Amino acid sequence: MPAKQDKGAEDSRLNRSLITALIVASSLIMENVDGTVIATSLPLIAADLGTSPLSLKLAMTSYMLALAIFIPASGWVADRFGARNVFRVALVIFVLGSILSGLSQSLEQLVAARVVQGVGGSMMTPVGRLIVLRSVPRSQMIEAFTWLTFPAMIGPMIGPPLGGFITTYSSWRLIFFINVPIAILGVILATRFIPDVREEDPGVFDFKGFVLTGLGFTGVVFGFSLAGGHFIAAGPNIALILAGLFFIWLYVRHARQHPNPLLDLTLFRLNTFRRAIIGGTVFRLCMGAVPFLLPLMLQLGFGLSPFHSGMLTFVSSFGALFMKAASGWVLRTFGFRTTVLVNGLICAGTFAVNALFTPATPHAILLAIFAVGGFFRSLQFTALNGLVFADVEMSRMSKATGINATSLQIAGSGGIALGATIVELTQLSRDETGLSADVFGPTFLFLGIFMLASLLIFWRLPPDAGEGLAGPARQRGVAKAPPQAAPEASAA
Repeated sequence: MPAKQDKGAEDSRLNRSLITALIVASSLIMENVDGTVIATSLPLIAADLGTSPLSLKLAMTSYMLALAIFIPASGWVADRFGARNVFRVALVIFVLGSILSGLSQSLEQLVAARVVQGVGGSMMTPVGRLIVLRSVPRSQMIEAFTWLTFPAMIGPMIGPPLGGFITTYSSWRLIFFINVPIAILGVILATRFIPDVREEDPGVFDFKGFVLTGLGFTGVVFGFSLAGGHFIAAGPNIALILAGLFFIWLYVRHARQHPNPLLDLTLFRLNTFRRAIIGGTVFRLCMGAVPFLLPLMLQLGFGLSPFHSGMLTFVSSFGALFMKAASGWVLRTFGFRTTVLVNGLICAGTFAVNALFTPATPHAILLAIFAVGGFFRSLQFTALNGLVFADVEMSRMSKATGINATSLQIAGSGGIALGATIVELTQLSRDETGLSADVFGPTFLFLGIFMLASLLIFWRLPPDAGEGLAGPARQRGVAKAPPQAAPEASAA
């Protein structure tokens, strides 16, 4: 009888752990769908608010900027106040931002509402993953993380057609209101099933570092977002960017002296971490422009409806989904260094080829290129996520996760700003005011070439970089175990 009771108790714990993973995964799906739905609906949102579609880049970058500012603090906040409490509050803040976004009557109101959403998302995503990491038994860790990686696949897959359908046949405001019942259910389930995990001694919060990084990221990313949008004059715009760089420099000086810095920059002494973060940021800067540029090109340049546009672009997620099954074999067979170099070259090619598309291009060709691009892009993201943690000690894994998550958001928001700026410069050089099909070609070509710069960074990776992460590790003097936190940073 005791043996049966023990087995029953163990099964109960495992089931509860997987339920926890599913609850967290559901919140991540909500966040991922929200972002991709908005990208598909940008032209009609801009028309309804009486602003330029390019100006709506602020609504996207403001959200990601809020994520970048608050994500580094999420771990300490969860340890201090309890992960379950923070997760529930984050859900409430996120859905409050969703409601405010749906009620917005101007670009300024939408940007402010998206910032509120970003504050909630910055705590909801990393804290949710932290809950899973600390509550799921080691024997169930892989299965739990499998659930957590689905949102990155499902969100971009169903987001574009869902956003296109809602925008074409209803109102774009419904996009934000569908989050309300999901969030309410999430709070109820979190209260019922999620354990209240926390650290006994979270340490002293690096408040000065939080302020400096916040000001730095705000100045740089928002400065680039405002560029070319006629919001402020060129002089103040440049001053805003320089001020952001100055605060980042101040943080670097501060982090060297603080015993527990918000972002531990000493991790950049690790070769694989440094090159994965810097090279990955360059790669993601280019890829970050895709959700913004493709819907604009297909709808305003090619004259497609939002629903038709979404049905074309979502196939890239199918390609990414198929690559997830093959990525482990590819990395084990060819190694991380060879993979990121050769695959990076392919990604640049599939990105730059978008410059050749015209309204007369057969949709079968568009579908094929989008699917192939998603296939290889997923492999590059998977390899980079592994390389970030390849040589990081387990005791520093949370710090590495914070830097990686922040870099993802900076690259995403910076990519949107960079793509929009190049489009605006192309318009200026051609003395055009509208978004015709031919203004997008130079942007895709430039970003495809710029993506090649990441290969120069990856070239200096050691041949055995990431060894053992995609399968049984070979001995290199010390035994290496695949880090458990790597799936947290998945961006593909």
